[in-house]
Amino acid sequence: MKLYSSPLSLFSAKVRIALAEKGLPCDIEQVPLHPALGYQPKHPQVVEHNPKQQVPVLIDADLVLFDSTVILEYLEELAPEPALYPRDIRARARCRLLELEADELHFAPISSLIVQRYAVKSGAAPDDTVRAKSAAALRAYSSRLARHLGNAEYLCGSFSVADIAHFLVVCFASGFDLPLSAELPTLHAWFGRVASRPTVAAELQRLVEAARAFDGVSVELPAAVAAP
Repeated sequence: MKLYSSPLSLFSAKVRIALAEKGLPCDIEQVPLHPALGYQPKHPQVVEHNPKQQVPVLIDADLVLFDSTVILEYLEELAPEPALYPRDIRARARCRLLELEADELHFAPISSLIVQRYAVKSGAAPDDTVRAKSAAALRAYSSRLARHLGNAEYLCGSFSVADIAHFLVVCFASGFDLPLSAELPTLHAWFGRVASRPTVAAELQRLVEAARAFDGVSVELPAAVAAP
């Protein structure tokens, strides 16, 4: 298998963690990322295989997949153990919905901050209203996530793609100095639990190193994320 990825792509990181959890060998090619231009020019293989022209793209023999959710579901069927989705059909549906929330709803305010960061690097003035709206959205998100978690160890009973997706949203939010609220102790405990997994810890370290090498982008270590 081959994965076209980016060291600072949340969606690529989801796939990299799943590959590591399942112990699946995979050749990973990192797509260049420009500090001011982003993914420009586009990688030719990504353009060829994904009409959205985005990473991640997974190629397994003659099968080509894009979109992290589709890739994760394929990896689960390819290597069912260790499971990253619940076996019960209702719990599995809830897990998929939680992952969708992370990707399509809760990443949105972070995406706005990323867009602004590139705009500022290109000479635009920062817009304080973007940060204020994103901060408010992320506070509401954290409260909702805490309700989903309740007193459980993981969002879906055992460690799953839902934990991977939401953990990375929290990490990326911290990269914009928007950490978890100190008033959500169960969520802090969950974050520490996920961060302590060897596969997640290794990915987080790679994200931190990539961020340090990339002009002006920071992704904080778990201690910074958990700070009040």
